[in-house]
Amino acid sequence: MYSEVDLNSAVEAGAISPEAAAAFREHIATVRAAPIADEEHFRLLTGFNDIFVAIAATLILVAVAKIGGEIRPWLGGIAVAGLGWALAEYFTRVRRMALPSILLLLAFVGGVAATLVGIVADNVTLLETYVGTDNETLQRQVAAGIAATVGLATALAAWLHWRRFMVPITVAAGAVAVVGVLIALILIAIPDAKTWSLPIVLGGGILMFLFAMRWDMSDRERRTRRSDVAFWLHLAAAPMIAHPIFQMLGVFDGAIQPGIAAVVMLLYVGFALVALAVDRRALLVSSLAYVLYAMYALLQTAGAVELGAALTALVIGSALLTLSVFWQPMRRVAIAPLGGLADRLPPVPGHAPAFG
Repeated sequence: MYSEVDLNSAVEAGAISPEAAAAFREHIATVRAAPIADEEHFRLLTGFNDIFVAIAATLILVAVAKIGGEIRPWLGGIAVAGLGWALAEYFTRVRRMALPSILLLLAFVGGVAATLVGIVADNVTLLETYVGTDNETLQRQVAAGIAATVGLATALAAWLHWRRFMVPITVAAGAVAVVGVLIALILIAIPDAKTWSLPIVLGGGILMFLFAMRWDMSDRERRTRRSDVAFWLHLAAAPMIAHPIFQMLGVFDGAIQPGIAAVVMLLYVGFALVALAVDRRALLVSSLAYVLYAMYALLQTAGAVELGAALTALVIGSALLTLSVFWQPMRRVAIAPLGGLADRLPPVPGHAPAFG
């Protein structure tokens, strides 16, 4: 399986002509009865060797983390980060293997974060002496300051990794770290903000979504690495948007009321419209558990006790399959009211630009 990045690389190297690449894209779109932009390509495997290498790398990374951690809490993190970078020099930069590249990126940024956490753990007695045990506000501020420092270091590590290897998921990892830093800074400035944790996370998710859209709008045809970056950003933003909203509605706080269940269903329809407009399905996947539970609660209330779960799966599964089959016609309907904004979103066959 070859990605759009591979196809573009072949054109740049002169292996195939731009015209041949365009003809190939049109052929694939015709065979699949969907435009290339609709496919939401992202490369996870280049072959079974990806799985083989990923398993081997995981075993080695776990081993060095354990050995280093036995010596000093922070040494395991340094070992994982260093090994993750070293292995990426071959498996990412030379071999361009997809799954191992994702694993090694996570190992590097995770190792950097674990190193700082280990340093804190190694000096916990000193911190307790400085902070004291009777000042709860100061304790929270120090904890938030440590979290901000770890997040900032993780974001910097992700930026360095991106500059060297340009693995698409790296931008999402760095963006998540930056959101974590912003949340920590809010908690430092406003200690009582811990009671607003869900709205704050929701705000971070919206910022992440807007950042993803910036990448998406720079590659409407989804033919470059920028589309892959946007995919991972959307995947990171979706749970940060969906989960706080449904948690604030109290979906899982005891028996759900019919009114709340109906609101959940309406929100899911709203998420579906957003997903159709931007041609990304991450929001639908992230909120799926909530809508399943809400539908189940509604059926239970209606008296379908024994078949509630089966009917829920049947209705939601059928709706999602229908949405997949008629994705492009539904997209055309969803973006019609957007006017000129629709011209900055992935194209839809048969949709006339608002401004010619």
